[in-house]
Amino acid sequence: MVMATGALSIGSFLLGLEVISKVLLYINIIAYLTLWLLTIIRLFFYFPKLREDLTSHTLGPGFFTLVAGTSVFGSQLIIVANNYTLALYLWILAIILWVIIMYTFFTAVTVRKNKPAIAEGINGAWLIAAVGTQSVSILGTLLTPHVEDGRGIIMFFTLCMYFLGCMLYLNIITLIFYRFTFVELKFDALTPPYWINMGAVAITTLAGSTLILHSEYWGLIDEITPFLKGFTLFFWITGTWWIPLLFILMIWRHIYNHYPLTYDAQFWGMVFPLSMYTTSTFQLSKALEVPFLEVIPHVMVYVALASWIVVFIGLVHHIYLHTANHLKQT
Repeated sequence: MVMATGALSIGSFLLGLEVISKVLLYINIIAYLTLWLLTIIRLFFYFPKLREDLTSHTLGPGFFTLVAGTSVFGSQLIIVANNYTLALYLWILAIILWVIIMYTFFTAVTVRKNKPAIAEGINGAWLIAAVGTQSVSILGTLLTPHVEDGRGIIMFFTLCMYFLGCMLYLNIITLIFYRFTFVELKFDALTPPYWINMGAVAITTLAGSTLILHSEYWGLIDEITPFLKGFTLFFWITGTWWIPLLFILMIWRHIYNHYPLTYDAQFWGMVFPLSMYTTSTFQLSKALEVPFLEVIPHVMVYVALASWIVVFIGLVHHIYLHTANHLKQT
C-alpha cells in the first residue's frame, strides 16, 4: 500500500496533479507509521512466526516491501514535500533493512534441505527483491544534489544498486517465465503480485532514468549515459510488453474462470506497478528527451488512480466488516 500510494503520489505531482499528490502523501504518512507499528508488535510478540515467514520460499519475498516502502516513501518526501533530512534517515534505514532481509532470505532458501517445487516455491513477489534494490538506488540518487560531501561515493553506490537490481530481475523473471509457460498455472494461483513482473521493470526504468537525469553530479555516470539510456529503454519496453498480457490473464482468471473479485491485500501489488509505470514513463521521456512518450503517463495516471481508489475502498470496506463482526461476537 505504501509503495503504491507513494509511486502514485510522485507521478501525480510530476504531472501537475499537486492536490492529489498531497492528499496521497498524508494518507501514506498514516499508512507507513501504522504498518511499522504493527510490524514492531509482530517482531516483539510473534518473532518465531515472523522468522518462519521471512525464511519461507512463498512468504519471505514479501518482506522486501519493508525496503521498497521505506525508500518509495523517502522519495515521496523529497519530490512532494521537499523534506531531505527525513528522507536521508529513511534511506539509511532502507539500506539496513535491505542487508538484513536480502541475506537472511536468500541464505535460508539456499541451505534449506526440503525445498518446494518451482510451481509452489516461486511467485511474482520474488521480484520485490529487485524492486527494493532499485528503490534504494532511486532514493540515494535523489539525495545526491543535497549532499555536499561524498557525492561520488553515493552515486557509485546507487549505480551499483541499479545494476544489482537488474541482475535480480533478469534471474528471477527467467524462473517466473518458465513457471508461466512450462508448468501448469491454475487460475487461482495467478495472484495480483504477478503484476510485479511489470512493476519491477517499471521501477528499474525509473532508477535508470533518475541516474541519467543526475549524471551531472558524477563524471562516470556522464560517460556511460549512452549505455544507461539503452539499458533503461530495454527495461521500459519489457514492462510495456507485460501490461497487455497481465490484463488478459486477469480476464482469464476473473471472467472466464469466474474467480471472485473480492478485496485482497495483495491487490496493492497490482496498483503499485500501474502507478510506477506512470511515473517511470514520465521520467524516461525526460531522460531520453522524447516528449511524445508523455502521452502515456497522462493517460496511465488516471488508470492508476482509479485502481488505487477501488482497492482503497475495498480496504476500508474490509476493515469495516471485520470490525463489525468482531463487535458482534463480543
